[in-house]
Amino acid sequence: MSLPFYQKLHQHYDSSYRNKDLRTTMSHYQQEKKSSAIYTHGSTAYSSRSSAAHRQESEAFSQASAASYQQQASRATASTYASAASRKTASAYDYGYSHGLTDSSLMLEDYSSKLSPQPKRAKKSLLSGEEKENLPSDYMVPIFSGRQVHVSGITDTEEERIKEAAAYIAQRNLLASEEGITASKQSTASKKSAVSKQSSTSSLHQEEAFEKKSRKVAIREKAERLSLTKTLEETEAFHRKLNEDHLLHAPEFVIKPRSHTVWEKENVKLHCSVSGWPEPRVTWYKNQVPINVHANPGKYIIESRYGMHTLEINACNFEDTAQYRASAMNVKGELSAYASVVVKRYKGEFDETRFHAGVSTLPLSFAVTPYGYASKFEIHFDDKFDVSFGREGETMSLGCRVVITPEIKHFQPEIQWYRNGAPVSPSKWVQTHWSGDRATLTFSHLNKEDEGLYTIRVRMGEYYEQYSAYVFVRDADAEIEGAPAAPLDVMCLDANKDYIIISWKQPAVDGGSPILGYFIDKCEVGTDSWSQCNDTPVKFARFPVTGLIEGRSYIFRVRAVNKTGIGLPSRVSEPVAALDPAEKARLKSRPSAPWTGQIIVTEEEPSEGIVPGPPTDLSVTEATRSYVVLSWKPPGQRGHEGILYFVEKCDAETENWQRVNTELPVKSPRFALFDLAEGKSYRFRVRCSNSAGVGEPSEATEVTVVGDKLDIPKAPGKIIPSRNTDTSVVVSWEESKDAKELVGYYIESSVVGSGKWEPCNNNPVKGPRFTCHGLATGQSYIFRVRAVNAAGLSEYSQDSEAIEVKAAIAAPSPPYDITCLESCRDSMVLGWKQPDKSGGAEITGYYVNYREVIDGVPGRWREANIKAVSDEAYKISNLKENMVYQFQVAAMNIAGLGVPSAVSACFKCEEWTIAVPGPPHSVKCSEVRKTSLVLQWRPPIHSGRTPVTGYFVDLKEASAKDDQWRGLNEAAIKNTYLRVQGLKEGASYVFRVRAINQAGVGKPSDLAGPVVAETRPGTKEVVVNVDDDGVISLNFECDQMTPNSQFNWSKDYVSTEGSPRLDVESKGNKTKMTFKDLGTEDIGIYSCDVTDTDGIASSYLIDEDELKRLLALSQEHKFPIVPVKSELAVEILEKGQVRFWMQAEKLSANTKVTYIFNDKEIFEGPKYKMHVDRNTGIIEMFMEKLQDEDEGTYTFQLQDGKAVGHSTLVLIGDVYKKLQKEAEFQRQEWIRKQGPHFVEYLSWEVTGECNVLLKCKVANIKKETHIVWYKDEREISVDEKHDFKDGICTLLITEFSKKDAGIYEVILKDDRGKDKSRLKLVDEAFKELMTEVCKTIALSATDLKIQSTAEGIRLYSFVTYYLDDLKVNWSHNGTAIKYTDRVKSGVTGEQIWLQINEPTSNDKGKYVMELFDGKTGHQKTVDLSGQEMPMLADRARVLGGLPDVVTIQEGKALNLTCIVWGDPTPEVSWLKNEKPLVTDDHCSVKFEAGKTAYFTISGVSTADSGKYGLVVKNKYGSEISNFTISVFIPEEEARKATEQHQKGNKKSK
Repeated sequence: MSLPFYQKLHQHYDSSYRNKDLRTTMSHYQQEKKSSAIYTHGSTAYSSRSSAAHRQESEAFSQASAASYQQQASRATASTYASAASRKTASAYDYGYSHGLTDSSLMLEDYSSKLSPQPKRAKKSLLSGEEKENLPSDYMVPIFSGRQVHVSGITDTEEERIKEAAAYIAQRNLLASEEGITASKQSTASKKSAVSKQSSTSSLHQEEAFEKKSRKVAIREKAERLSLTKTLEETEAFHRKLNEDHLLHAPEFVIKPRSHTVWEKENVKLHCSVSGWPEPRVTWYKNQVPINVHANPGKYIIESRYGMHTLEINACNFEDTAQYRASAMNVKGELSAYASVVVKRYKGEFDETRFHAGVSTLPLSFAVTPYGYASKFEIHFDDKFDVSFGREGETMSLGCRVVITPEIKHFQPEIQWYRNGAPVSPSKWVQTHWSGDRATLTFSHLNKEDEGLYTIRVRMGEYYEQYSAYVFVRDADAEIEGAPAAPLDVMCLDANKDYIIISWKQPAVDGGSPILGYFIDKCEVGTDSWSQCNDTPVKFARFPVTGLIEGRSYIFRVRAVNKTGIGLPSRVSEPVAALDPAEKARLKSRPSAPWTGQIIVTEEEPSEGIVPGPPTDLSVTEATRSYVVLSWKPPGQRGHEGILYFVEKCDAETENWQRVNTELPVKSPRFALFDLAEGKSYRFRVRCSNSAGVGEPSEATEVTVVGDKLDIPKAPGKIIPSRNTDTSVVVSWEESKDAKELVGYYIESSVVGSGKWEPCNNNPVKGPRFTCHGLATGQSYIFRVRAVNAAGLSEYSQDSEAIEVKAAIAAPSPPYDITCLESCRDSMVLGWKQPDKSGGAEITGYYVNYREVIDGVPGRWREANIKAVSDEAYKISNLKENMVYQFQVAAMNIAGLGVPSAVSACFKCEEWTIAVPGPPHSVKCSEVRKTSLVLQWRPPIHSGRTPVTGYFVDLKEASAKDDQWRGLNEAAIKNTYLRVQGLKEGASYVFRVRAINQAGVGKPSDLAGPVVAETRPGTKEVVVNVDDDGVISLNFECDQMTPNSQFNWSKDYVSTEGSPRLDVESKGNKTKMTFKDLGTEDIGIYSCDVTDTDGIASSYLIDEDELKRLLALSQEHKFPIVPVKSELAVEILEKGQVRFWMQAEKLSANTKVTYIFNDKEIFEGPKYKMHVDRNTGIIEMFMEKLQDEDEGTYTFQLQDGKAVGHSTLVLIGDVYKKLQKEAEFQRQEWIRKQGPHFVEYLSWEVTGECNVLLKCKVANIKKETHIVWYKDEREISVDEKHDFKDGICTLLITEFSKKDAGIYEVILKDDRGKDKSRLKLVDEAFKELMTEVCKTIALSATDLKIQSTAEGIRLYSFVTYYLDDLKVNWSHNGTAIKYTDRVKSGVTGEQIWLQINEPTSNDKGKYVMELFDGKTGHQKTVDLSGQEMPMLADRARVLGGLPDVVTIQEGKALNLTCIVWGDPTPEVSWLKNEKPLVTDDHCSVKFEAGKTAYFTISGVSTADSGKYGLVVKNKYGSEISNFTISVFIPEEEARKATEQHQKGNKKSK
């Protein structure tokens, strides 16, 4: 096993220590061994070891300690300790393997006895004497392990997990043992003293001295070992030993942004500093709108450096006067800080002192106008969210538009959301958004925990408004039908080192059978591996989860189970760490400075260990049938070291105490006991233990009977439903009596007679009242309620009485705008406007009261009518002439008489003698849209001296003055209605109407309005419809009807009731008016009004053009045709089958299709297969094969009820032959594809390396399939076997040239058949390929480079490889180069070059190498300008002085001199026979003044003969000048001459 990375960096660690620490840590945290096996094998290993083995180990340790003490060297100490520990480990492993122990048990022993720190005080064993005999003498810290399900740690890498585990365990043990040293020999010594009572006093003193000396050595060994560990990293790891969830904390502002007042065009910076973990993300807002630096480049600069966050606003102007917010957010929450920026103009439009208060005194959304603070804000909600219904797992958004007056441009309101009165904070489940005028709350994943009453509160300064609506969340569909729904509100009530108590709420839906219990699952944070915590279901809604790893964080979920199966899991809980609360507090109070790692070792003797006292205040905090939870306080007498607890129990009638946690000592003052017999009585007590021993037990608890202390609540009583709206009912009940820890109530509803109950809420509600929404209007329901607490759900209450879902009824509101329509000597006619609110029921009539007013003093009220009047006008008789009267009107419905109207103005009863008509009355607006509305009125009661001849209509905006009335019609209209057009959307208008007769225009009516020109959401219009029988009807639908609403149809705003030409049918919220025989007499405006609504109405105009269109459409429907979407067509299928098909727009189930061929009907059989898809309207006919006799005309005839249709296709002559040929080809293709075949036939591709790749794509391949390549009918040997990867087969041809031209063929074959593909690479195809190859080669050419040579310069470029087909042309300054002995071109290998010998100034300029691939030229360019040419002139050269051949007599002296040139001065070297010349006294060279080279040989001999060379070289180039030296001997020359002369004489003879 390799070492962790943090140990690799510290090689000074003792190797044995590293091995031991690593093995124990990995054993504890990574091996998937069951805890029971660990404890069982570990106990066996301890109990089975012989005392001899222990004595051997103790002696080894003692010897090592003594040696270490004598040497006084830390390294020797570490080495000795390591060897001793290694021997002990080896011994333990040898013993373990010999007894069949697993690695886990051995690791556990090694961890307990070696890694644990050794305190100063002797550790007294907590076990029996027999067990002490077989235990190691060292003190062992128990290891706690729960269910061994492998989940990864909280860090991302394995190395980090190993590092955290090792560092955490070492630090914990160091702190737990206080001094961190143990004396391992005390127990052994005391044991020996007890056994050998006759030992002398001197031997006893000697053993005590030996024990004391061993302890000192152990201290030094321990200190040395700890000092060698990575001190700083260990402390940092200790800070990270808790998982991140308990180090996380919400953002906090260390420095808040400060408010500023600046002048225009100045810059301002807002600073803040935020703490939090993980590091919060800071977002800046301006008036609650996020600042986008990209939308205003240069305006804002946002920076975050070293924890300081800055917003800089450049060139401030008046628009920058606003409230700025810094929002810091991380996974634990969000926090905001506010600051104000006020930009002052030089003209002094602001009072600077108003803004110096800053964020501490101004409200969060303070409002400032140019005139100071706004005195009051009016906040309205538009487009509000209503009662909403969702399902688990879905998304949902709640939103509304916020309108604030007066509007402050630069300031935005503060938006707050609440659920059941508690603020809603953004999280991964819910997000909030504010766009500037609309507030939105979005649920990304609905849960039942999200159900509740949601309230949006909008605050503007000191004013706020709020709006609320309920959100219901239904259960998600169960994976197993009949399984219970998911529990909800899973929470962690109590967290300790040993267990965590989980609570939840029971679901409302049990799936049809009672819930048997619940399973709790846990998952370590950072993993996705869930493990079940309980083997049997628990019924109580609280459960302590044990088997947790201390210091790690977990999340939990709960699943309900019934006899059908297990339901869906609940939403996961918040993460919680398995830590003692005191440990959490201590960790939070730890100083942030790192541990320095300094260890102070003292030599003083320890004081005697203190045995802890008994715990106090022991009590049973919770008892159920599954478990009992004990709680106590630590003892006051406990010493300075940590203590452990042992829990004991006994039956109530006996004193036989049994230890409950023998193998698992408890570390926190709480404990959960399982496996107790239900109904049995127990008492409990607790003991404390430490290194000094086990203390006295605590006082026993009172007798506790195992069972649920918390009773299931009783059923609620007196269920009373009452009406609320047309879709909701308010249910109230008497709360359960004597209910303890009540969670809430579940309400269920059932339609009368159905027997099916549905939940009204999925989250328990508190209180005796709930509004059940989502009910069907007009249906009768019964209700029942049951209570719930942790013990379970109560019995159902008795069913309530049935109630019909209707809106609650109330008395109507008062009428208003009472006016006098006509006055006579003893009577008056009054008019008024109907109430705004009808109270949920139709107004049945009005009552009028009047009173006399004498000298301004009103009298008593009198009734004007005993029987209610139905119209909004009434004639009051028997009045006194010239008497002044006041009037009141009250409306009535079935709920009773409403509040009377306000007292009218004073009217005098006198004869009207005016000639003009009185005012029209009952003016109302209907069909209000964003640009139009319809105004209706009734004729005046008093028509004047002559009949009324028409009306004038006036309007003005509601806020306009009285002199701004304008008329809508220049000429009087005779109708009592008018459609007003051209209104401005969103504007508010008022209207009035004046009547006219021959005498003139009368006084105006009362005002109608104000009315806002807008189309309300959900507005619907009258729709015309023509059915299949040609019947024409007008249809209207209203979604906002009340139970008492009715539809009223009218023509030209006159009721059509009783009309013989029309039939009206209304059902629910829909109505239809049918024309019996539409004709010219039916031309007009047809409108539909809905009573008892807020003016809902719509109309439809039938004019002459519309009449013609409707009649034509009716005729079409009476005598229909089957619409055809696609005409008859033919296509060839894969197997060569022929498909004839067409598609109709739609086909009913009664559609009949007839198939015709050459005027004869054909039927389904062996030759023809027919199919009709009525869903898509596709009609098909299939033929296996086309034969010669199948040539002709094909027709499909359709009949669908009254509708008929047909489509024809002619297949004759060349059209048929082509189709027949294509069918045969497809058949052969299908046969080919049954075996291995080509999907893509053979083709070529030129690779980037200028090679040619032949490739094809194959399919239907198996292992036995062979592929063979051929060229010109000769098989090509391929080195590599084809693996058919991705179905691609390839053949690579490198350095493709003319020799590779030919016909290539590839054949696929196996036992199913074969297929082949050919590719001709000859003639034009070969030329095309060669062109592409040459093109690729040309593109591979490198840039032109310059090289100096001995002769001159060389321009060259490299290509991948060269072909003769690639034409190379060189040009100089745009002119083709003429090649001479001085200028040459050529190709050497892959190098294309141009050689210029002895370059001159004329050779300067631009050189172009053009590579022509047959179609395109590819150029490479180099410029030999003034920058390059100097180097050619200054290159090293030999100017002269050396001969080509030197012939010299032996023994003579040779002196050669030559002149060289170069700038910089060249280097000179000499060669002999192409090897460096070795100079000595015989042969010497010399180079003077950088110009002259001398070569001297003193006394030449024949050995000096050979080829010599002078090499000159500088940075611009080099040159070699060669010469030959020939040495001759005079005697030999004479002899040779004589011999030649003699040979000549012989030949002449």
